[in-house]
Amino acid sequence: MIQISESAQTHFRRLIEREALPGLGVRLAAIHPGTSKADVRLEFAEPGDLRGDEWAIDCEGFTLWLDAPSVTYLDGAEIDYETSGTGGQLQIRAPKIKGVAPAAAASLVERVQWVVEHEINPQLAQHRGHVAMQEVTSDGVVVLRFGGGCHGCGMADVTLKQGIEKTLMEQVPGVTAVRDATDHDSGSAPYISRDSAA
Repeated sequence: MIQISESAQTHFRRLIEREALPGLGVRLAAIHPGTSKADVRLEFAEPGDLRGDEWAIDCEGFTLWLDAPSVTYLDGAEIDYETSGTGGQLQIRAPKIKGVAPAAAASLVERVQWVVEHEINPQLAQHRGHVAMQEVTSDGVVVLRFGGGCHGCGMADVTLKQGIEKTLMEQVPGVTAVRDATDHDSGSAPYISRDSAA
């Protein structure tokens, strides 16, 4: 499940004792789990702050409450507190927080969604853009909609053909083509205007 080092437990216990609130513990949750934006939220929690479905991990002198929907993403997480000459730093390693790539036997939709979320969108985010999967047809055509800086961008066709389609066809067996369903004339903040790309 979750490993909490002795130094991390001592750190939490010291902070909790300083607050002197009955039943105060620590709550751990995954934020945006299964996505490239995934992160961990660690906060103090009183009994009244709990929803009631948390998993309780008893530590010496306090309880670590694990957010129930986060359990699969935080399985195998490690919490440590490293001291140095200038103080200390809490470190949390959660290897499954961004999810686990679907197996080859997973549906085409699941495999496409994984690549879009974990490889394509992080690249497009560099230009304030993203794509959303609209559908995957029965013959393997992926239909996407561009958003953000990609909506109305003069380079959207190049991005689609030389970047997205190439990536999906190489990494997701069963994808036969990628199509754009975006009305680019309605884009309000393109990364490169269509006029300057012409």
